[in-house]
Amino acid sequence: MNKQICIIDAAAQKALFYEVTLSPKPGLVDRFTNGAHQDMDFYLFIDSILALAPYFPQYLNAGFTHDGAKGDLFSKLRKIGQQAETAMFTATKGVNTHKGANFSFAILLGATGLYLQKSQLPFTATDSENILTLSREITQDLLKKDFKYVAQKKNLTHGEKLYLAQGTTGIRGQAAAGYPALANILLPYLRQNRHLPREELLLRALIFLMSTLTDSNILHRGGKMALTTIQIEMKQIHAANLSAKDLSNTLIQYDKTLISRNLSPGGAADLLSLGIYFAILEGLF
Repeated sequence: MNKQICIIDAAAQKALFYEVTLSPKPGLVDRFTNGAHQDMDFYLFIDSILALAPYFPQYLNAGFTHDGAKGDLFSKLRKIGQQAETAMFTATKGVNTHKGANFSFAILLGATGLYLQKSQLPFTATDSENILTLSREITQDLLKKDFKYVAQKKNLTHGEKLYLAQGTTGIRGQAAAGYPALANILLPYLRQNRHLPREELLLRALIFLMSTLTDSNILHRGGKMALTTIQIEMKQIHAANLSAKDLSNTLIQYDKTLISRNLSPGGAADLLSLGIYFAILEGLF
């Protein structure tokens, strides 16, 4: 079990490093630019990942040792996650680099640990799907509990504000539904196009995801019109089937566009890192 924990822990860390290293990503922090972010850069993301990393084995172990109702596991994971978030904010001096990603990795690593009670590596696509199902069962009461008294709260998160204003549930909704953006969009795309060079594959996967995802980060910064515009533009880039070189040049220019609009598809970036995690465990990379 210790060896499996190490392999899965490494996959989660590698997924976050792959995501921030992937370039050029429009509106996002990467090797080339800071995207639409004036308070963070590539090196801050590295600091953030290293601050979160010690908590990944804790998420896994919480799932592996859990005995009882699946919904009870979420409370354990959230407590660990709060400690991880504090460590992240300490490392970044208060900048929110990976709050959403940490939330999801807590759930998915916990679900992976729970799954390892009866299964073992290596994983297949079926194993990934089973873990996503477990994540839905772990978070089955999440929306009801988190949003029950949100209207009475004084200090709201961006996600809570969007829920009150537009009814969108953001990453909580993805978790409670078993991450349909992963199961139905991102992971099938990565599997079907695994023959592509790694960076090209991930850039094309990000574009495909952005063309359909209701990204809370974009909604928060620009509203529904901005989200619709980006989805249309991403559909056009995806449909053009550009060469790798032309795709890179197009994304470099589109990064400038999103910077000028002050828009960042951070929700898509978080989901991409989760997709990379499963792809690594399935042996796609």
